[in-house]
Amino acid sequence: MDYVSPWMDAELDGFRSAVRRFVDHEIVPHQQHWREQQHVDREVWRKAGEMGLLLADVPDEYGGSGGSFAHQCVVFEELCYAGDTAFGLHVHAIVAHYLLNQGTEEQKRAYLPKLASGELIAAIAMSEPGAGSDLKGIRTTATRSGDGYRLNGSKTFISNGYMADLILVVAKTDPAAGSRGISLMLVETRDQSGSNCAGANVAGFRVGRILEKVGQKGQDTCELFFDDVHVPLENVLGGDEGRGFAQLMTELPYERSIVGVCGVASIERAIELTVAHAKERKAFGQALIEMQNTRFVLAEARTEAFVARVFVDRCIQDVIAGRMDTVQASMAKYWITDLQCKIVDQCVQLFGGYGYMLEYPIAQMYLDARVQRIYGGANEIMKEIIARSL
Repeated sequence: MDYVSPWMDAELDGFRSAVRRFVDHEIVPHQQHWREQQHVDREVWRKAGEMGLLLADVPDEYGGSGGSFAHQCVVFEELCYAGDTAFGLHVHAIVAHYLLNQGTEEQKRAYLPKLASGELIAAIAMSEPGAGSDLKGIRTTATRSGDGYRLNGSKTFISNGYMADLILVVAKTDPAAGSRGISLMLVETRDQSGSNCAGANVAGFRVGRILEKVGQKGQDTCELFFDDVHVPLENVLGGDEGRGFAQLMTELPYERSIVGVCGVASIERAIELTVAHAKERKAFGQALIEMQNTRFVLAEARTEAFVARVFVDRCIQDVIAGRMDTVQASMAKYWITDLQCKIVDQCVQLFGGYGYMLEYPIAQMYLDARVQRIYGGANEIMKEIIARSL
């Protein structure tokens, strides 16, 4: 289609071309290897940092590339168009924005340049074995002790957990205060042993096994354990206890907007792959694309994809303008990811038996898509947030 996203311009077109070349050369050839080893290689982070792709929308005074959310979206889209779900840039960028918007000046200058260069890899630790979308139910505690805190508890389903050098941990500094007793702690897990896994020499901190997931197998997702881990006083995000829940509510729309952006890009890729297959595949003496059912399914999918694209483009503009709110971000997150799973499933059906073979990208997309409806806040929670606004 001739539609061009209203936030795109000539400068972003050039940036997209550079990102696409990087993805083609540094990401695509390694995807199968990363799936087999269940994590990416650290070197790709450094290369992406050299290219200015890690924190594309962070001001250059903090080491970022000085672009807008549009630049970061170009990176996300190109990763999705290439079928990459391993390179955990999304989580990395999310942590950077917690620092940028909620951190003290000292915290920004200490960590953002290293995140931008790829020297540090970031993760955010919210979910626990007994608390997922219900953040008020977390049990991890950070107790004052001398010149810092003692962090105790466990986290699970942590993306980048195996690789992370800096983890933003959601913990209770005052368990009796409910949501007002939650704080976000910056936990450094820099490994000094040369191991690919961070945290090997951090007292009391342990990275558990890389979890065996249904999809997104190249993305390391781990359990993390904290046993009296020392956290300095100055590593409370923003400098004050008890602000964690408010910080989470403020920053989650950014995360959910990213999920929506990636969902639309994945939908567009699925349709493109399926149209190409339908033109080549013959059945009953004719190409699949010549069959009315195939054409109608693809016509519906293309229409829905266009609606989703226009919606997410508006969301991108709203993030850039600083007017994206929790309700709209929740709408984008739930509706687009539901649509992603629906359309990818329809595309698998049009591929027939080939769609069930992992050597075909559409099969991998089917496996990778399902978690989109779960992480970043389950879609049922998104509907509840929307409903409360009515």
